[in-house]
Amino acid sequence: MLDTEITRFRQRLIELRSELQAAAVASAASSEIVELDQSKVGRLSRMDAMQAQAMALASSQRRQHMLGSIEAALRRIDKKVYGLCQSCDGPIGIKRLEFDPTVRLCIGCASDAER
Repeated sequence: MLDTEITRFRQRLIELRSELQAAAVASAASSEIVELDQSKVGRLSRMDAMQAQAMALASSQRRQHMLGSIEAALRRIDKKVYGLCQSCDGPIGIKRLEFDPTVRLCIGCASDAER
């Protein structure tokens, strides 16, 4: 892979990380504990709030997982193994990396892993 491509992928990963971190800050209030005082919030409203809280928690977990994948991809760039399949050491297609710059497996190994 060319140095210009590596630089482009590094920049994209850094931008994705920044977007996810900003989203985490913006949604922090959504996952706060729901009050039990039903005199302030009706039962159905409280159930809605609990559902929103659960959805916010799931989103937060997905963001944390994606941030971990981004950090791992940045480490692979630093180690000069970015774009190489972690299973067979073959190259990962540029189109696959453009779709998801955090992928660790080539299409063949990913297909085998899904079976």
